[in-house]
Amino acid sequence: MKTIGLIGGMSWESSIEYYRLINELAKARLGGLHSAKCVMYSVDFAEIETLQHQERWQEASLILIDAAQAIERAGADFVVLCTNTMHKLADEIQANLQIPFLHIADATAQRIQAVRIDTIGLLGTRYTMEQDFYRGRLEQHGIKVLVPDAADRAIVHDVIYSELCLGIIQPDSRSRYLAIIDRLISAGAEGIILGCTEIELLIQPEDCEMTLFPTTRIHAEAAIDWALANA
Repeated sequence: MKTIGLIGGMSWESSIEYYRLINELAKARLGGLHSAKCVMYSVDFAEIETLQHQERWQEASLILIDAAQAIERAGADFVVLCTNTMHKLADEIQANLQIPFLHIADATAQRIQAVRIDTIGLLGTRYTMEQDFYRGRLEQHGIKVLVPDAADRAIVHDVIYSELCLGIIQPDSRSRYLAIIDRLISAGAEGIILGCTEIELLIQPEDCEMTLFPTTRIHAEAAIDWALANA
């Protein structure tokens, strides 16, 4: 089994889900008392969020590169960044590593392609929904990406930072998200990417009849696939 390197803490609420899922999947695949070999470097999200808000991405990249290199020194065979938004810095992180970086958008695109969906709705932070680093990566796989309008993007973003990252789950926010999903479906979306790792704390498969692509689970499953390949 290869050792999985996890960069977590963005937020720690979703990093818990990564750790739980990866170990549950290892046990399911291998049985018995098996768990995943992994190392985690957990950053202080308050520092990262401030740099995000101020568009100081270069400074944020230095923090994440330092984390990734620490994970590499600790013996990880590849790196998993436990957040969608900070994949904006994926290329910078990979350029400073000698081990592979498992990109969350690539894993998600492969899952979408497997069920032959061409047009997808994307929910996430405003950085993920509005900037090209995530949407463009999906489009490279031949997937058309729809995002909510400006007012709905503001709702999605604000709920993530003011509630979900703090572990607050509000039924009213779930209802607002589901209404936004309905509008994306009306616009032509054939499925919905839950493109922020915290959104899976709010929206469950039973909440929506549309096909959902929960990126935390998809990324965790891809990590286990890599860890157990040729094992």
